[in-house]
Amino acid sequence: MSQRTVYFLSDQTGVTAETLGHSLITQFDSQDFRQVTLPFIDSEDKAREAVRKINQVAESSATKPIIFSTLVQDDFRAIVRTANGLHLDIFDVFLEPLEKELNQKSTQTAGRAHGMSDMASYMRRIEATNFALANDDGAITRNYEMADVILMGVSRSGKTPTCLYLALQYGVFAANFPLTDEEFESGTLPDVVLKQRHKMFGLTIKPGRLQQIRKERRALGRYSSAQQVRFELREAEKIFQRFSIPYVDTTEFSIEEIASRILESTGVDRRVRP
Repeated sequence: MSQRTVYFLSDQTGVTAETLGHSLITQFDSQDFRQVTLPFIDSEDKAREAVRKINQVAESSATKPIIFSTLVQDDFRAIVRTANGLHLDIFDVFLEPLEKELNQKSTQTAGRAHGMSDMASYMRRIEATNFALANDDGAITRNYEMADVILMGVSRSGKTPTCLYLALQYGVFAANFPLTDEEFESGTLPDVVLKQRHKMFGLTIKPGRLQQIRKERRALGRYSSAQQVRFELREAEKIFQRFSIPYVDTTEFSIEEIASRILESTGVDRRVRP
């Protein structure tokens, strides 16, 4: 199978080009893609250097590179269009039709999608991230009244990365509380947690997958044994059902999918739009 090089070009971080481009190329699972990001193309010299790199690959490869571009300024876009490859300009596809529909020329301002032009949104994400870190794994429970959502689950079920994603992407104040032997033996939850029961959302996972994850962290001992894993997951689901806590099986889902399901189920607002 020949390898196809895919370039993501941007005048900022490249996040938008990577996200959309990756979503599209994953639909072609029989292809082998080499992915290259060229961020911060904010001058004519950098645009020409990007073209040089792309053309060099085109000359040495049996197939043309694929180029996903989110460059905003027309002069940089014109230079990049001379590259020898399949050029997919996201602003060509979406921005020009919007200009016609709105009868207004776009500002062609770089960095608005993921930059600091909206300082309030940026600070909201920072505050939400600090909150997620401070309220990780039940370290602090006195701030739960400030939380938008409180994730629960056994160790390594995906609580921490999901909280951080909710904070960074949407500015959601997410805390997480680990379910341990103390909760399994008592069959209940601490009072400070029960007071916020309406904010709770549970994460579970298939036993085989959880055991695999735990073995990567601690291969030996009770923590990663099949018996312990099955016991914890069984008892966790009993608690979810006892207190009517909605939950989702994270085994087959990405962090993005888990976060979206949580927001859809709980009705928590996306405080910041990505």
